[in-house]
Amino acid sequence: MAGELIGDLLRLTVLAGLGVAGIVAILIWKKNLAMRVTFLRLVIQAVAFAAIFYIFTYSAVIPMLYELIILFAITLFIGRFFCGWLCPFALIMDLESLLRRALKIRYRIIPDKLNIALHKSRYLILLVFLLLPAVLWLLDPQEILVSPLMAQLLAGHFRPYGILLDPMIPFIVPWTGPLNIGGVNLSYPYAQNIITFTGAELGQIFAIAFVAVTLIGGFFIRRAWCRFCPTGISLAAINQFKGLRGVPLVYVDKDEEKCTKCGVCKRVCPVQVNEVYEQKGGKIGTSQCMLCARCVEMCPYEDALKIRVGNKTVFRSRDWLQPPKVE
Repeated sequence: MAGELIGDLLRLTVLAGLGVAGIVAILIWKKNLAMRVTFLRLVIQAVAFAAIFYIFTYSAVIPMLYELIILFAITLFIGRFFCGWLCPFALIMDLESLLRRALKIRYRIIPDKLNIALHKSRYLILLVFLLLPAVLWLLDPQEILVSPLMAQLLAGHFRPYGILLDPMIPFIVPWTGPLNIGGVNLSYPYAQNIITFTGAELGQIFAIAFVAVTLIGGFFIRRAWCRFCPTGISLAAINQFKGLRGVPLVYVDKDEEKCTKCGVCKRVCPVQVNEVYEQKGGKIGTSQCMLCARCVEMCPYEDALKIRVGNKTVFRSRDWLQPPKVE
């Protein structure tokens, strides 16, 4: 056991080292300020992919309920940073965007009203999942043993809660996945649960259809699934209430005096957040924002947009249209 733990720590250390090396390489190699953060995000997503794989290998040690609680609790502090920088499902869609860009195929824009409706539907979908165990118990109270252990393992009628962890499932998994190629278990977010809840034969058809629809949708529409993913609900919404305006701690800040309403932030946002463009200034209070920093990266005006952690600025927009000054 001690040997396995040491081995895993060494692997994680090597993984962290590769991540740091990748970040340094991007900072040195990528001189284009309009794409540097995008490539940094891909490196961090790849490291997060491997880290999440290891987390799932310890699912027997770390109950799934705790993983779910942690996932939602961190939004109190970092908003939807997980969606923008760490989510394995988002990595799939971002790789599709790179492929589409390489093929010079233009993405599709969703009408604003539909985009907002999809965003709001996340709360309804989450509510359904939260109430589903109680509904299942009312329909069949004889087949459930309410116990802390079942709740921790998301077993029995608590199983639907496990679906909220599905965006975290990497396409290589440490368990027997829906597809095995050369001894490597492959999966896809939601695919296994679709098969489980709808039956083996019909479930495989639905799972293949889901994979096809989301891959095609993610290719033509940037971050298609992120627009109504129930797991992506952020507590950023509560910062509208008095006394809670400091939630979350990580956010986009806008300087109204330096903004010229050029509209770049609105055009480059992967999930079409309009508040950065429309809001006059200050903290951008929307739970749609994934903090991917694309708007800050592309804004051509010095300090007009900033990513802030509390009162500290960690990244700011720059006048990347002008060549750097040489002393």
